[in-house]
Amino acid sequence: MALMTQPPQGRPLLNRRLAAFGTTIFAEMSALAARTGSINLGQGFPDTDGPDEVREAAVRALRAGQGNQYPPGPGVPELRTAVTEHQQRWYGLTYDPDTEVLVTTGATEAVAAALLALLEPGDEVIALEPYYDSYAACIAMAGGTRVPVTLRPHDGAYGLDLDELRAAVTPRTRLILLNTPHNPTGTVLTRAELAAVAELACERDLLVITDEVYEHVVFEGEHIPLASFPGMRERTVTVSSAGKTFSFTGWKVGWITASRELVTAVRSVKQFLTYVSGGPLQYAVAEALRLPTAYFTELGADLRAKRDLLSTGLAEAGFGVYRPAGTYFVTTDIRPLGGERDGFAFCRELPERCGVVAIPNAVFYDHREQGAPFVRFAFCKSTAVLAEAVTRLKGLTSH
Repeated sequence: MALMTQPPQGRPLLNRRLAAFGTTIFAEMSALAARTGSINLGQGFPDTDGPDEVREAAVRALRAGQGNQYPPGPGVPELRTAVTEHQQRWYGLTYDPDTEVLVTTGATEAVAAALLALLEPGDEVIALEPYYDSYAACIAMAGGTRVPVTLRPHDGAYGLDLDELRAAVTPRTRLILLNTPHNPTGTVLTRAELAAVAELACERDLLVITDEVYEHVVFEGEHIPLASFPGMRERTVTVSSAGKTFSFTGWKVGWITASRELVTAVRSVKQFLTYVSGGPLQYAVAEALRLPTAYFTELGADLRAKRDLLSTGLAEAGFGVYRPAGTYFVTTDIRPLGGERDGFAFCRELPERCGVVAIPNAVFYDHREQGAPFVRFAFCKSTAVLAEAVTRLKGLTSH
């Protein structure tokens, strides 16, 4: 059989909207970690499973035949009800489990389906930069135009310039894509900042998608859903998932809560993506959402201690450290190490230099130069692994 030397019709095979998106940096760096035997502090997944009782709930569901065949398209009723109970319990938000909740294949699909549903080609989407990498690809798939508003480092933290946000809105702006607690910077938007976003959205008649997957991983401040602000419930699609809260990232069980009209729009797209997934796992996540408050408190305390261990170690190793107010990640500045300015080169060399993998923040920027000297480390690992990583990183200054 002759090898195909050029694409049929002489046209690139990949849709031009996605031509700029190759293999994700997470896949590249995880492969590098495996090849070099390095400690992987790049991708944000825990190295231990979540609660035994949640895992056993999934086993029970499998054995009882719950969800082994196609579950309902919107998600199993037990999980939809648990999601509404969770929103009421933690935030005082009331949703109808039958019409205002949609279960998705993780938060990634939730964001993708929402963007595909709500955008027309040419619509502008404001996204906080640096942003999770799938946002850019999903906006492109929907034919939207990405308009970044940059979170800038100042006094050891990243902040949102509300004037810059307001100035980014044009007559073509359809929605704001918000992420708080924010990956990768660890910023938790304050009540005043969220109130300003809500005021702007109402004034300019904008929709908002809020990615709140780290809602229970907050160390300073508090997580406040944007949907709780006046005028925002009917224009906000709130996204969350079980992966980060319960340390079962491979289950890919997420959800949205929104008005009936918004859920109907997003479901119209989601049904042609995965249709449904993770049937037995949905029953287990329903039980997880009802865990005692102590579980959520202990989750935050455990990750706070790990944040402090890694942040302190990175500072002692010579990095500039932006201690996060939430999430799994700490952003560092490599320039204080001396002569380091290129985060991509630094991360690709780091495994050979000291046996640790990190992620260059520049991949999360449209304005690559803004993120060039910053590198992200994940601390959602065991204490022993983090302690060993700190020891290895301290060797950087001796090379």
